[in-house]
Amino acid sequence: MAASFQTLRAQYGSSLKRFIASPRNLEVLTTVPADRQPTSPEVLYVLDSSFNPPTLAHLRIASSALLEKPGLSSRLLLLLATQNADKPSKPASFEDRLVMMESFAHDLLSHLQTASPSIDQQRLPQIDIGVTKKPYFVDKAAEIESSGVYSSSLEQVHLTGYDTLIRIFNPKYYPPTHTLQPLASFLSKHRLRVTMRPGDEWGEKEDQQAFLLDLAQGGREAEGGKREWAERIQFVEGQKPGEPSVSSTKARDAIQSNPGDLEVLSPQNVRDYILTQNPYP
Repeated sequence: MAASFQTLRAQYGSSLKRFIASPRNLEVLTTVPADRQPTSPEVLYVLDSSFNPPTLAHLRIASSALLEKPGLSSRLLLLLATQNADKPSKPASFEDRLVMMESFAHDLLSHLQTASPSIDQQRLPQIDIGVTKKPYFVDKAAEIESSGVYSSSLEQVHLTGYDTLIRIFNPKYYPPTHTLQPLASFLSKHRLRVTMRPGDEWGEKEDQQAFLLDLAQGGREAEGGKREWAERIQFVEGQKPGEPSVSSTKARDAIQSNPGDLEVLSPQNVRDYILTQNPYP
């Protein structure tokens, strides 16, 4: 297994160098499972993250979306930005993260089969591992639409946490006018599926739901936000009350202080990679 991990890491390293040197702004590096004919999905779910490392929180966000409408033909894009607006590229290298993303894809497919054993294996969604040079949310979505990788008319549903939603609606990311108007094109065609994070720095469930109510009642109009955008945003439950919170930060801390805690923070294949390949020295 270690040798295959090393081979995979070398392959991603080569692919990443080619992508960075190319004029392209988005590329799908691999698809899991790789041995199936491409499908024509009705919806593209996008999980855009630093995957540093992938966690059980990522698994919950993705699986809850994919299991919500099992009859819908869907595809999932795991997207890594090589230039992130807020987060540095350390401590794990991009090559390590890409291997962990592929490992996570296998974890996710196993989880979906266990959670819904009646689903035919051929009906399980294909999962793309992609990279982009665009650091900002609206630019990434536009690049997905225009890249030629997917149908330009395919609806995107971006899977985010509440903390990411707050960043998406922060006018500082939309120069030079610093209004929310750049979101208009995205929210006229695509959607956001937001997993709430109650009990942390973002407040309780009711505090987070108030964001959507404020938007629907015109509370963001002075910044260029539209009331009708609230209809394009779905809030869903995250961790259950009393459950410990899961984050990439906690996983990185556990790697250094108590690797046994990864059992409740990272899925199995990701955990195996972390413990055997030491991407967080």
